[in-house]
Amino acid sequence: MGLAEPLLLERVAFLDALPLREDRSQQDGPRTDGALPLLLYLYPELREWLPMVRRLAIPLEEATQLLALARKNGTCFQAELLCSGLLGEAEFFRALAHELGLGYQATIDPDRLIVNEAMALSLLRRPSWHIPVKLDAADGATTYLIAPDRIGLGRMRALVERYPRISGRLRIAAPGALRRAVFERVTPRLAQAATGDLFDRRPEYSARIVANAWQGFLFGIAVVLFPAAIWIAPLETWTIVHIILSIFFLACVGLRFAALRFSLPSTPAAAPPPRPSDLPVYSVLVALYDEAEVVPGLVRALQRLDWPKTKLEIKLVCEADDSATLAALDALPLPWNMEVVRVPVGGPRTKPKALAYALPLASGEFVVLYDAEDSPDPAQLLQAWQTFSRSAPEVVCLQAPLEISNGSSGRVSRMFAFEYATLFRGLLPWLSTRRLLLPLGGTSNHFRRSALEEVGGWDPYNVTEDADLGVRLARFGYRTETIGCPTYEAAPDTLRTWLPQRTRWFKGWIQTWLVHMRDPFRLIDDLGFGSFLIAQILVAGMILSALAHPFLFLTGIVLALDLTFGDPLSAWKTALLGVDLVNIACGYVSFLLLGWQVLGWRERVGFWKIVLFTPVYWMMMSAAAWRAVWQLRSRPHLWEKTPHRPNAAADEIRLPADAMIFRTSPEPAL
Repeated sequence: MGLAEPLLLERVAFLDALPLREDRSQQDGPRTDGALPLLLYLYPELREWLPMVRRLAIPLEEATQLLALARKNGTCFQAELLCSGLLGEAEFFRALAHELGLGYQATIDPDRLIVNEAMALSLLRRPSWHIPVKLDAADGATTYLIAPDRIGLGRMRALVERYPRISGRLRIAAPGALRRAVFERVTPRLAQAATGDLFDRRPEYSARIVANAWQGFLFGIAVVLFPAAIWIAPLETWTIVHIILSIFFLACVGLRFAALRFSLPSTPAAAPPPRPSDLPVYSVLVALYDEAEVVPGLVRALQRLDWPKTKLEIKLVCEADDSATLAALDALPLPWNMEVVRVPVGGPRTKPKALAYALPLASGEFVVLYDAEDSPDPAQLLQAWQTFSRSAPEVVCLQAPLEISNGSSGRVSRMFAFEYATLFRGLLPWLSTRRLLLPLGGTSNHFRRSALEEVGGWDPYNVTEDADLGVRLARFGYRTETIGCPTYEAAPDTLRTWLPQRTRWFKGWIQTWLVHMRDPFRLIDDLGFGSFLIAQILVAGMILSALAHPFLFLTGIVLALDLTFGDPLSAWKTALLGVDLVNIACGYVSFLLLGWQVLGWRERVGFWKIVLFTPVYWMMMSAAAWRAVWQLRSRPHLWEKTPHRPNAAADEIRLPADAMIFRTSPEPAL
């Protein structure tokens, strides 16, 4: 860290070990409130904070409520006061400096901090800032900055009184200001790590290189041999291709039919509310880009999360040049536990790179990922933590279901909502109960942070980072399960917004398959044969099914027309026609039946519209898949942004006030 005096470091860094010395002048001073003796008896910690309470003109009733909340949450008065919004961080720490007779450092020049890179990263991960940081003053003197956000006032006062010489070189800084200065010092390192760490540490899991040598070799052979085979032996070639595509197509169908036999297990009895003091710190990461319109709704949704606010840290991760989104965030009175993280421009401009950049700044034991348009159920964090608490250690990820809130706004959004219902209510829970590979959705993933870091975090070069991370977690021997508290979001409602998003998904799935199939035998060994098959069906099968669907459809039409208006079909043409009809019919039926099973009776109203539009929707997916193949060749790491608009339906979703376990103040109006 650059601290020169070991004795000073030892004494200042372990302030918590200093004995609390009672301040008799405050104890024996005049009491203007008749209830004060009783309050001091009930809350002895009020004695040390009473001078600050009076200095800041905080009503005694408010102060005692915060003390009671701190005792309940297992936190401290200072944290609860700052989180309450009664005053700003700078106002509090300036008053604290005056109370202790220390200097206050309002602005901090990052270039004057004497701190090495490793210690700076360690400091950014800490939930508290009571370790002093050395500052090289302009006049040549050396001072130490400290942001005592988890240290009792009495202990700080004891330090000042006991070590006056040291105290003369100690200055108080606001944690936010000190954090920003330290953060600026390591921004280049964080940017480099976000872009290159996975490739440097585990290149076999990185999509930076689209295909390895043998994959490229096989692709080159296929490009040359396939046209030649069609020219030399069209019948035999087309028959073989038909058989291969049919195998994957029917495998996807079989998976849906298998999930049809599944019904969600009965909801377990509600667990008693946990003690807030037992809850860990939870980190929320939200990647935003060009999202100025949805920022107010997002902040409202995050503030509704039912978790002690002093144990909830929220990182809003934005590109540094996204001036519109940053301006929208700056215009809001963000609460104390929300921090805007600016990602430097450079490298692949992708959501996983932004998340990889922000992850080292998270201090929570658990991490959850949300999208900018999300409105999570307020009880979701609590349900995830309770599920983690009763699950085996190898369960390191939980997927919350995604529910579409604008499913009735048009044909595209209706099909999107139906597709999500089949996935998050039917297929994923079925895979979870059988302990098979479970591909993640792009949002509402809850992680044990230690496991997330162990597997390398998000791949900045994979444009469908969720699917890749789900496979990688399974390869490391970890499991993913599902929970029931949903996240509500708005679906694309036009082809113009739907097509780029679905193209990106298909392109990322191809990237994921290529990455993890670099060594197929090792993949089988890592996943087990059952999950290996699921990976082939869910990734390769879905891609090939989408690519093949128009050819199967058109082949069936051509053969049917030939049968109607031409010569009688030969045996092989009849067989091909039968295979195509079975593939298409079973594909549609399995998709529709699985969706019908998981829909509620109200959601089944107008189901005929879904039935009629399904062939069109599947052709749309085929167009997106072929567009993804073309992009993979020309722009493999392009992230096509999906525009979002404020969604009033999702914004209104919340728990009743009396159901909120940890609600401590009225919901703010932004």
